[in-house]
Amino acid sequence: MSFGRNPHVAKAQAAETKARAARDAAAHAQAWREAARQWDRAASREASDKLRREYTDKADAARAQADVGVGSTEPDTLPVLNTTQRGKLLN
Repeated sequence: MSFGRNPHVAKAQAAETKARAARDAAAHAQAWREAARQWDRAASREASDKLRREYTDKADAARAQADVGVGSTEPDTLPVLNTTQRGKLLN
């Protein structure tokens, strides 16, 4: 157990990283909602008003990302096959 640190902050950051790496819409939305839940938990355990507001804002932003969908804020990272290369791929 850590002393003086809010463990939910690291969990929320990890959930955001997972959400950014999600490839389908369901995983994307679920990961962002998990991040929002962790930010809410971090805010509820925070003594500082400034940090509590910051964590609450991050939770709201994560919920907004969950509602937006996959690929709206990041470029597509999946490779695109050229139509001329399709017959040349090995199994």
